[in-house]
Amino acid sequence: MNIALYGLGIIGAVWSKNLAADGHAVRAWNRTPKPDHPCFCADAREAARGAQLVAIVVADGPAVMGVLDTVLPVLAPGTVVANHATIGVDEVKAVQARVQAAGCRFLDMPFTGSKIAAEQRQTVYFVGDDAGVLPAVEAAYAGISKAILPLGAVGNAMALKLALNLMIATSFQSLAEGLRLARAAGLADADFFRCLDLNIAKSGLAELKKPKLLAADWSPQFSVKHLNKDLRHALRLAANRGVTLPQTAQLQAAYAAAEAKGLGEADFSVMYEG
Repeated sequence: MNIALYGLGIIGAVWSKNLAADGHAVRAWNRTPKPDHPCFCADAREAARGAQLVAIVVADGPAVMGVLDTVLPVLAPGTVVANHATIGVDEVKAVQARVQAAGCRFLDMPFTGSKIAAEQRQTVYFVGDDAGVLPAVEAAYAGISKAILPLGAVGNAMALKLALNLMIATSFQSLAEGLRLARAAGLADADFFRCLDLNIAKSGLAELKKPKLLAADWSPQFSVKHLNKDLRHALRLAANRGVTLPQTAQLQAAYAAAEAKGLGEADFSVMYEG
């Protein structure tokens, strides 16, 4: 396929290389130029010309809208635009409306899986698809994913993504506080994790973040600022649906404080430090 990818961050940079390795013609644009990336195209509009798939992997709703401002005027009718940014449910529906008004087709397609999963082609995609669009691009995504999970209408996939991300944040916090308490009580890290391995509290998240906690390595796989954004979207969706999320609200305040202290670019495992 001819693919235009927007956003060469932690995930987009990996996806674009893997898609190109699979034989697709990939042109990738990033707001901050990355000329060393093999798929980089300096002209955002030129990257979109002739694309059959436009994959948007930017940070937030305004950035997604900015990409649409650039690419929609040059896309051929029927082009598939897939939004992979984690944004609000209301925002993703607004993106859908703009894409369809331009004569193109839309997929609500957030994902789960960090940089490691992307490198190992183990990304899991959640798909909101109102019009049977997924089959047109599914083969391209199949090569870089562990699973592609249809979830019905546009908005459903994004709501599911927000629900899971708040669980990631709260689950990690319990791991961090458990480790903090064990260390304060004089227990060795090896003993803590040896016992956790045989306890019902063990999780894939604990396994993923164990090396970071042991090394105090806060280099980003999933940054504080991005998870903080997702927690804000989850809280807004909950408020719109008349649901309260007290633990999420408390934790989001802690993430906001961490970002205010200059930790926004760090991996969210830095929240161990409190």
